[in-house]
Amino acid sequence: MSIEVVQVAPDSPEAIELIGELDEHLMGHPYPAQSRHAFSVEKLLREEVVFFVTWYEGKLAGCGGIKMFGDYGEVKRMFVRPEFRGMGLGKLMLRYLALYAVRHGTNTVRLETGIYEVEAIGLYERCGFQRRAPFGEYVEDPMSIYFEKHLPDFRRQQDEEKRPQQH
Repeated sequence: MSIEVVQVAPDSPEAIELIGELDEHLMGHPYPAQSRHAFSVEKLLREEVVFFVTWYEGKLAGCGGIKMFGDYGEVKRMFVRPEFRGMGLGKLMLRYLALYAVRHGTNTVRLETGIYEVEAIGLYERCGFQRRAPFGEYVEDPMSIYFEKHLPDFRRQQDEEKRPQQH
């Protein structure tokens, strides 16, 4: 089994293809305009979101990004194509984004998702994310759920890897 996570520009052909599919999926739900928080490709670039795509057996399978703030990273535009769901690719991307956040100075990851994203909500909860109040520029919205995960184990593991081995 070949799985590869690769950093790409948000305006790469692969990213644009997956973001388009995610937008199409989201438009299928009755979210009002004020509850649509998805970044456009242009905004992903402008906001310096670091973006990744997942390849499974040579096929484009999913994507996710992370925007770094001073004390946390926010997951943006996370998506796994339906035919690749249930294979652990969403969990892998979340782990990848979390490790990126830790390596760039924070041990907290946050995200916002819509109430109709049942599969995503289940994934975030299974991966240890806890519901929280709105953060950053978000406001209370009955169409949104906000999540947070603290990553002390990743930070400790990274610190231990940096220490010289004692024999």
